[in-house]
Amino acid sequence: MAQFDYDLFVIGAGSAGTRAARLAALCGARTAVAEEYRIGGTCVIRGCVPKKLLVYASEFGQSFHDAKGFGWTVEWARFDWATLRENVQDEVARLSGLYRRNLERAGVGIYEDRVTVLDANTVRLAKSGATYSAERILVATGARPLRGQGVKGGELAITSNEAFLLDALPNRILIAGGGYIAVEFASIFSGLGVETTLAYRGDLILRGFDDDVRRYVQAELERTGVKIITQAAPVEIAPLESGKLVSLSNKMRLEVDEAMLALGRAPNTEALGLEKAGVRLTERGAVAVDVYSRSSVPSIFAIGDVTDRISLTPVAIREAQAFAESEFYGRPVAFDHADVPSAVFGRPPIGAVGLTEAAARAQFGDVHIYKTAFRPMKHIVAGNDQKTLMKLVVHPKDDRVLGVHIAGADAPEMIQLAAIAVKAKLTKTQWDATCALHPTAAEELVLLRERSA
Repeated sequence: MAQFDYDLFVIGAGSAGTRAARLAALCGARTAVAEEYRIGGTCVIRGCVPKKLLVYASEFGQSFHDAKGFGWTVEWARFDWATLRENVQDEVARLSGLYRRNLERAGVGIYEDRVTVLDANTVRLAKSGATYSAERILVATGARPLRGQGVKGGELAITSNEAFLLDALPNRILIAGGGYIAVEFASIFSGLGVETTLAYRGDLILRGFDDDVRRYVQAELERTGVKIITQAAPVEIAPLESGKLVSLSNKMRLEVDEAMLALGRAPNTEALGLEKAGVRLTERGAVAVDVYSRSSVPSIFAIGDVTDRISLTPVAIREAQAFAESEFYGRPVAFDHADVPSAVFGRPPIGAVGLTEAAARAQFGDVHIYKTAFRPMKHIVAGNDQKTLMKLVVHPKDDRVLGVHIAGADAPEMIQLAAIAVKAKLTKTQWDATCALHPTAAEELVLLRERSA
């Protein structure tokens, strides 16, 4: 008779949890997963997927404008939010169903319930009260938007969770925050015709990205209609007869139809019973883990955003893969979190991998910088003023390309391939030896010859 009910019990059926559960089950492990909301997690239900679809929708206005330069006359264009909202939710439902079917085909038991960890090998379901034992417990509960603690009336605002399900588009919106979620939704709402204001407590949005990219994107957002208020954060949100009154820390008061808080995310560890079970949490409430995603309790593991390492869906999936390989396939492996590419789907979009100029200088002292800014061929004919910024950060002694930073059309697509070169530690000389593909914007990456610093 087996000692445990399951070999693996996964808490959370997002990108990380579903991948780990499916891989474990496919090798014969008795596996179950519990999800209290919908299978698919943040990325599928209220994150990457629906957000990218809204980004696509927001870009059509500029595309219709650009089409005139190529001889097209567009007179019929009219946007309907309800149609977009329902079509996006249909796609979300389709993907959620696909995730469920993949789990079922792999033989994973599914519990639609909230779970509490009782001890190192036992969990309890909230609805039924049933308890199950497992040789290994995997926490993959992700993260949630911060609700603006310290903002009086913060409950009147929406977050990225609710933005996808609005009954109607507001005429005016204030978005508080300056990270990638704030920038992406500012681009989305503005592109859909909403009068958009971004309020950020710092001087320059997108902290953590290269400073040249940050300055360029902030200027571009303002050029294309987003009002940006820096050194300001919301302190109070009050209801109006129609809309909301937002008071900022710089004494400004704004009347808007909707207010959105994009002030960061927190790991979902509340009320899971982890600390009582002996699991150590960080100051931010994340599960503290080692390189193999093992917590302070040897039988309890954690992957994805709940660990607060790098909160990106592909990272969560790779952590899940490494966990399954290590624990069920006899191939111990730790995912390398260095040189992970990232993107911001704003206006313009950003792609980045490796070290920023500031980080490289802090680590190596002098570095070699190569950069260029140009208008893509398509934009010239269209009369579109948006440029593309490209920047390479190069090691001063061994010539390795330490970082690649792009802001402009197709930047995320280009950075995925550039990430291969950075991860492989290729040199600038090897980049220069690569023949350009003409006419493309990407060819500029292998044509940068003059150092700017």
